[in-house]
Amino acid sequence: MTHFCKLSTIFKTEIAFDMKKPNILFIMADQMSAKALPFYGHPVVKAPALSRLAAEGVVFENAYCNSPLCGPSRTSMMSGLLPSKVGGFDNAHDFSAAIPTLAHYLRLGGYRTCLSGKMHFTGPDQLHGYEERLTTDIYPSDFGWTPNWAEPEAKVTFQDMTNVLEAGPCLRSLQIDYDDEVATKACAWLYDRARDDSAQPVMLTVSFTSPHDPYVARPEFWDIYAEDEIDLPKVPPIPVDEMDPHSARIHGHYSIGDADVTDDVIRRARHGYYASIEYVDSKVAALMQVLEETDLARDMLVVFVSDHGDMMGERGLYYKKSFYEWSSRVPMIFWAGDRLTPGRCSETVSLLDLLPTFAQLAGTADQVLEADGASLLPCLSGGSLGHRTIPAEFLSEGVFEPAFMMVQDRLKLLYSESDPPILFDLGADPDELRNVAGDARYDAPLNALMAEARATWDVDALSARIIKDQNRRRLIDRSHKIGAPPVWDYQPFTDASKQYVRAGKWTTEVEALAHLPPHNGTE
Repeated sequence: MTHFCKLSTIFKTEIAFDMKKPNILFIMADQMSAKALPFYGHPVVKAPALSRLAAEGVVFENAYCNSPLCGPSRTSMMSGLLPSKVGGFDNAHDFSAAIPTLAHYLRLGGYRTCLSGKMHFTGPDQLHGYEERLTTDIYPSDFGWTPNWAEPEAKVTFQDMTNVLEAGPCLRSLQIDYDDEVATKACAWLYDRARDDSAQPVMLTVSFTSPHDPYVARPEFWDIYAEDEIDLPKVPPIPVDEMDPHSARIHGHYSIGDADVTDDVIRRARHGYYASIEYVDSKVAALMQVLEETDLARDMLVVFVSDHGDMMGERGLYYKKSFYEWSSRVPMIFWAGDRLTPGRCSETVSLLDLLPTFAQLAGTADQVLEADGASLLPCLSGGSLGHRTIPAEFLSEGVFEPAFMMVQDRLKLLYSESDPPILFDLGADPDELRNVAGDARYDAPLNALMAEARATWDVDALSARIIKDQNRRRLIDRSHKIGAPPVWDYQPFTDASKQYVRAGKWTTEVEALAHLPPHNGTE
């Protein structure tokens, strides 16, 4: 069965994006579920700036991450390859500098590439194709967060229910401090681009750590919602003994059963999550304002995604690491002003598709060495990607063997060798309440998906690779705690002499260069 794109819109100009090399503003959120956004049907969240992008752009209705965990998802997105192919097992994996990324392919096409914000790169290479970074990362670049599958009895966890129990308004937080800096430096970079008369195309990635927990927000965002507006999960908590095995493991991994999670606690955590989405939305609005007031919007393609979602109490689960829709389905919007007619595309796509898309835009698609995704540009011009299966993996702490997801059309398979298969028909059951793996009417597609999964992954070999890689990294991490550790964390440098008045320059000269728009007679 071939699934065709239902988007019946085309570019208003006959010049396709891949021929024009548009400037690209690539905006990422962290842990923002598509299920929590109004243009995907959420009844409470407002997010006006993102809603405007969605209304004026192309919304991909069924976009998925390829691992429901920050580091592996981002490595997969950047490389265009499944996490297992590039060693992207967990949040402390070594992302090799020898793996080409979407930023490398853009540079080969003549783009200037810049990153402001989080990308969760671990290892010595903290650029991975970006020419410059405007901020450091919020999380460590070392191997300290490496899981330990070799000792299943030793619980390795880096998170519990504290962030759910302590949700609420605040004035400042680690995440707010970081994202304020990310947005400020990104806006300044865009203003500098507006001052620049260079014809070189640019790609600026702006990657926020919000709405990732903790579920806190400044009062102006918290107060957008009244307490009685906040909804409870659509699917109520499921008793642990009735959960599927993967969910039960994640439930125990986060120590959810040890927390007193009342309805008030759930509402407060969701309130914080929604308020944090509004905070990110305000940053998107600020970026769009710069584009519009400087006329950069005229030839800018804006792409918005998240690395994965958040269960937010659905089924009694929290955070990520689950393949259920709240955790695995992500927002994806393409916006290009009046050069792209608004529409919605029902194709099943994933973050793996971004590298081929950007390479086609840059004119370097023929140089891509390997990719597990496909360019999304046909969807933007009314075409189809054809019949595809979207894969995802979870290979980190909380489990002790690989777990997989495969989505084909509206069928979703959840699979690991030790557990019974789970199959959902998302078309008939969008809340994933009925496992149809035992329904004879689904035997043929279930068997086909299981065969495809087993052809895609050699589970025993992959498990052995993961344990060997974990053991190496854990040893290296122990050694780095003795003596002086290597310095891998990125430290941005700002050359103030190019920004402010210094000896040898007239004040009026520097002021004129900074003025936007230029003074009359000033180039």
